Amino acid sequence: MIKIYGSSLCPDCIQCLENLKRRNISYEFIDIHENMANLKAFLRLRDTNPAFDEIKRNGYVGIPAIVMEDGEIELDWEKKYGL
Repeated sequence: MIKIYGSSLCPDCIQCLENLKRRNISYEFIDIHENMANLKAFLRLRDTNPAFDEIKRNGYVGIPAIVMEDGEIELDWEKKYGL
């Protein structure tokens, strides 16, 4: 099952989740604002994975971050799961 790191405060995250639901794609949503453990898990991922390098250089957070079952990280949800 894919994991989505995001925030219930993020419009892009909400849209991503709605698109996944419409397509009946199973996922686990990890809300980084829900608790400190979720935030730390996301920051560890973001700080150690080169998939986030350009995002960080441009001053973005990097959510929604889709972690595929094989560990690949997709940051362009519209490309992957858009309309």
